[in-house]
Amino acid sequence: MSSYVPRKTPGDTSWFVHDRFGMFIHWGPVSLTGKEIGWSRGRETPVEEYDNLYKRFNPVRFNADEWVAVAKSAGMKYVVLTTKHHDGFCLWDTKETDYTTMNTPFGRDVTKELSDACRRAGLAFGAYYSTCDWHHPDFPLTSPGGKTPRATHDLDRYTDYMKAQSRELLANYGPLLCLWHDVPQQFDVRRGAGVINMERAIQPDILVNNRTRHPGDFDTPEQRVGKFQLDRPWETCMTICRQWAWKPDDAMKPLDTCVHALLRTIGGDGNFLFNVGPQPDGLIEPRQVARLKEMGDWVGRHAAAIYGTRGGPWKPSPLMVSTRRGDKVYIHFMQQMREPVALQGLPMPVTSARTLDGKAVRTSGGKGTLTVHVQDCAWDGVATVVELTVAGDAMSVQPLPGLVRPSIPGATATASAVFGDKPEYAPGMALDGDKSTRWATPAGTHQAWLRIDLAAETTFSGIHVEEECCRHSSRVNKWELQKLEGETWTTVYAGTRMGAHFETSFAPVTARTLRISILDASEGPTFSEVWLLSPKPLLSK
Repeated sequence: MSSYVPRKTPGDTSWFVHDRFGMFIHWGPVSLTGKEIGWSRGRETPVEEYDNLYKRFNPVRFNADEWVAVAKSAGMKYVVLTTKHHDGFCLWDTKETDYTTMNTPFGRDVTKELSDACRRAGLAFGAYYSTCDWHHPDFPLTSPGGKTPRATHDLDRYTDYMKAQSRELLANYGPLLCLWHDVPQQFDVRRGAGVINMERAIQPDILVNNRTRHPGDFDTPEQRVGKFQLDRPWETCMTICRQWAWKPDDAMKPLDTCVHALLRTIGGDGNFLFNVGPQPDGLIEPRQVARLKEMGDWVGRHAAAIYGTRGGPWKPSPLMVSTRRGDKVYIHFMQQMREPVALQGLPMPVTSARTLDGKAVRTSGGKGTLTVHVQDCAWDGVATVVELTVAGDAMSVQPLPGLVRPSIPGATATASAVFGDKPEYAPGMALDGDKSTRWATPAGTHQAWLRIDLAAETTFSGIHVEEECCRHSSRVNKWELQKLEGETWTTVYAGTRMGAHFETSFAPVTARTLRISILDASEGPTFSEVWLLSPKPLLSK
């Protein structure tokens, strides 16, 4: 029996928030090329070639029940399928266009099979439906990247097409958990509201995201964890590899990175929609299946601290997040602490403390501080969850500051420029361990540098940079990491685009003073955090 329970109140997000963790699936004929869905049309793959891939699309190993079993093995509670991406190809038996899976050699209704499989397994099913459509002749923009205007178009007629297809999805594949729209481009708030109102008229409890220019029911930070937010639901969508659609030998996230992304999301009171891109034969890549199973093994052992919880009371930090429910507060440590952890105290007594696998934890307090003492033998290799039982309602606690430690202890920073010369955008904000702050440069800055003076000669073998305000791409186009030798700057790494979570490794480097020299940027560079990486964790991340 499905765990989906229709809600009587439109926009009620309680079910959605309760289950926290879902699977996103980007798939279609583009998988034959190993390129990105939608965005590669007219870029890496000529438009005519891209639009005819469907004639060769025959994923004979597709099995909806197997996809759902993979989602369940990861601990996921719902599935969202890209029924139509920006390329306009439809994964269901729509009557509005012939550009569908029904006209491929495969000839089957993927959306129907997956929605039915979800319900058999007790998972909710949602449909991604791109607001823009670079294939449809009435949409004003086309490929590459939706940046090419069409000579003739009719946005009103396209909106009718979008509404007609949304009606099909709701009538034939519902009830749906959500309609997940994307990249509104030429839409405005009025047009987006018209689409959402029509969808809610058919299914009053449908959840709709914020990507039709209308705010909808929930926010959707992409390829990054959203900010701590209790007053409005949000859902981070992120890829298990780098690309949304399947790519051969794509770099896959390690287990701890996957789990930490989930924890940082729920600690901020968000949902985590984790994406896989199945292969052209219809199988989810075996190594991705294995990684999701590993993730599910960890999640299963810590389920009490994940499902049905809310974020807080401590705000997330790189070192720890917290969740809560009833008289329980869960502290999720994302690395082992070598000393007791001092936090701002709770306004109520802690009556007991333990790890979720039952190991005793000692707490002490005084002068508004709660100190948590975890034995060395109690630490988990991925993340350690401490359960506190409190004398009161944990949800009554107002948000408290998180555990923040500098990303590079003892280091100081200077920069070529600061946005508005404002202290809140000072260079040191990139080293303070708090992802809610950032170093920023003035608008229109195309070259800049961030100098980091370390507390001592330090050996490191990689760098991690959190670039802000970069959306799907990167403001930085070309940069170098340099070290100071005497009075000369020597380049130790040369890079191109960064992005929201850039990380690279290289041969060990020893230095006292470093500089990130940005040689070309499309807009003013801005970083929230910079870490140096070492084979043995030398610096807190």
